[in-house]
Amino acid sequence: MFLTLSTTHRPATDLGYLLHKHPDRAQVFQIAGGTAHVFYPEAGEHRCTAALLCEIDPVNLVRGKHNTAFSLGQYVNDRPYAAGSMLAVAIGAVFRSAMKGVSAKQELAEGALPLEFHIPAVPGGKSLVHALFEPLGWAVETAALPLDPQFPQWGASDFVDLRLTGTHRLSDALKHLYVLLPVLDDAKHYWVGEDEVAKLLRAGDGWLGEHPERDLITRRYLRHRREYVNAALGRLADSDDTDGSALDNAL
Repeated sequence: MFLTLSTTHRPATDLGYLLHKHPDRAQVFQIAGGTAHVFYPEAGEHRCTAALLCEIDPVNLVRGKHNTAFSLGQYVNDRPYAAGSMLAVAIGAVFRSAMKGVSAKQELAEGALPLEFHIPAVPGGKSLVHALFEPLGWAVETAALPLDPQFPQWGASDFVDLRLTGTHRLSDALKHLYVLLPVLDDAKHYWVGEDEVAKLLRAGDGWLGEHPERDLITRRYLRHRREYVNAALGRLADSDDTDGSALDNAL
């Protein structure tokens, strides 16, 4: 799984302060199911790009505590390659402070910046990707991926190469991905419990309640667990009377 985040804010290397990751140093983190690498393919004054590469151990997925009945089976599945709940968890773990909007340059963290995300393999299909991200102010560019490049006659798959461009606070942008990548996947790799309702409401604070696909997002994020979906939608309906809160250690 692979994701890049770029900005043309000047100096663009301020991205390192926002992500709490130095552009001159590659870093490695242990995550659920494997290892995450953060590095900068480019780091200049005019443009800076941070990359998140997740190496997922397929054996650990089957034998470890993250074992579930995947939609494509235990031993043949897209988890190590396609963006989904595992990438969302990695984002929450590796960029936790950035998601909270905390930075040594706090004024920068609280302002909107020109951002671009690129994710080479996203499930869900073109129509759903556009329906989820465009209402949030993202310019969405998708390219269909073939089922097999060696057999073009088989046609396109349900995966797309995704590029998002927009001007947002970095914390908001990361929360969009944190929620919507598992929604596109629609098959979380871990058991969903009551705490997932709180996670969804925190990450969706300020945007989910007004999203035209709010119900679909809620159902898919909570793996169609009716009791949790009803609880989340009920609290979203009352959100105008409550104060939002930043992401906490539950992420």
